[in-house]
Amino acid sequence: MLATQLSLGQPPPSTSVALRRSQDIVAEPSAAFSMICEVEKWPVWLSFLRSAQRVDRGPLGLGSEVAIRSAIPGDVEELYEIDGFLEGHMISLVGAYSVRRRIDFRVEGRGKRSKVVARLHYPAYGGFLGGLLDRLTARRRLETALRDSLIHLKGLVEFKTSAGEALADF
Repeated sequence: MLATQLSLGQPPPSTSVALRRSQDIVAEPSAAFSMICEVEKWPVWLSFLRSAQRVDRGPLGLGSEVAIRSAIPGDVEELYEIDGFLEGHMISLVGAYSVRRRIDFRVEGRGKRSKVVARLHYPAYGGFLGGLLDRLTARRRLETALRDSLIHLKGLVEFKTSAGEALADF
């Protein structure tokens, strides 16, 4: 199969890296989901993004496009399309030009609590050595950034939902 791909001028297959993290939040699932739907605020809590903005107008849903620039110096802006959307529960974005790039957010409800699950997929090229280098460098930094980002999201959502109670003394 590899010989067929190379003879057709296609790039060799890559290893897809998937990172998954979750965070429990003491807030209604709708509060967490509404924060995730505020695309322009993603760089506030997603530390590995420099900018994120909607390309189209209207409500966020299937087919909506989002332009994302990562915090890696020199990275260009990438276009993502929402290919999975379930109001109040899930947003799934796929790279418009690379189906191997994917960002998924899922919110699970547990009464007055919720759980946010984030999953990132990206290609790692270079065979065994490229995959090893990715595991030792980029993947570790991205795993740490994703973990820290979900903790930041937790703080933002919980503060937003309890700000009235926390600031009542002032």
